[in-house]
Amino acid sequence: MKKILFVSSFLLMLYLPGVFSQPASDTVVYLLTCGPGTETYSIYGHSAIRIVIPEKNSDMVYNWGVFYFDSPNFAWKFAKGRLDYWLGVVSLQNFLQDYSDEQRFVYSQRINLDASETKQLIALINDNLKPENVKYRYDFFYDDCSTRIRDLLEKSIGKKLLYPPAETGEVPTFRKMVGKYQNPYHWLKFGVDLIMGSSGDKKASFRDRMFLPLDMQNGLSETVVNRNGKMIPLLQNPVVILDYDPPVIKKNFLTSPEVVFTILLIIVLILSALLKSKKIINLVDIFVFSVFSILALLMIFFNFFTNHQQMKWNLNIIWLNPIIILCLVILILKKTGSIWFRILFYITISFLVLHFFLPQEFNIAFIPLVVILLIRSSVRAGFDWNPLTLK
Repeated sequence: MKKILFVSSFLLMLYLPGVFSQPASDTVVYLLTCGPGTETYSIYGHSAIRIVIPEKNSDMVYNWGVFYFDSPNFAWKFAKGRLDYWLGVVSLQNFLQDYSDEQRFVYSQRINLDASETKQLIALINDNLKPENVKYRYDFFYDDCSTRIRDLLEKSIGKKLLYPPAETGEVPTFRKMVGKYQNPYHWLKFGVDLIMGSSGDKKASFRDRMFLPLDMQNGLSETVVNRNGKMIPLLQNPVVILDYDPPVIKKNFLTSPEVVFTILLIIVLILSALLKSKKIINLVDIFVFSVFSILALLMIFFNFFTNHQQMKWNLNIIWLNPIIILCLVILILKKTGSIWFRILFYITISFLVLHFFLPQEFNIAFIPLVVILLIRSSVRAGFDWNPLTLK
């Protein structure tokens, strides 16, 4: 969100709780579902709650997706999983202005709440607006702008809220769920697949899938409320407030990670076969192992030093392991150390063979990188069977 939205939301929060402490008889609550944008954080869409009180001439939007770009150490907090999100409050007009500027559609669906449920929902929102509650620790899968709304509706309606029966078909994983939004962005998907751990391959239940705004809209549209034995749809039919087509992203296959890394693999193969100068070979290997060492450091950081649960237990650390860093040091110091290159070779080839059976899905673009590591570690390992082995 823009900085002005953050500031205006903060100012509104200073006085809004008292205004809505008692909902009027004509209070109406809506779910707003916003289309995807083109920024990395916006490709998944967005959700918010709209509360209209005609008696008080009030039409406000409650949005749990506010974060502050200018927060000190923003990038470090995000990487560590310590970034706080805020509940922001703006008028509908101001809310829609941002989405109009970005040409993103906005749908509105009335939520079929009775008076007691509306009162309970507003009480919960007011509690969220308290200074000690207005910010929360963001969790992409389990605590974000959409799950906050889902949870509030569950608490407001209680056991009368009924989700559809459990599915009998294949249940998608969290990785598959986010992947369908990332597919047009080759390099983003590659990066997410690289840093997302095996927890991303957990099956996402019907309720779990509501962490994504558009999926929550679909899910809540299938949800009913039991009113004295009569099943009432939770949401009414959507009304288009802003009508824009979703962004069309032109995918260029030639610049995809699979193609780029395959070309890089071919170059490494050619250089491995043709280069005779030991000095040049050393420079090439220092470069190659430097890149892999950076990736290995990322694996160490996200596995052991971040609060992002989605990035822990990342099995990419098998092929992007700390031994790569040791091998880089050996190259820089011009030591032999063939035993460490052999260990790296055996670990890498084991990963290549066994990755089909590991409890984590791996991006196909990883394969050329694994093979590059396999080739250069085998060259440095001093194997007699390898014609490329350095003499």
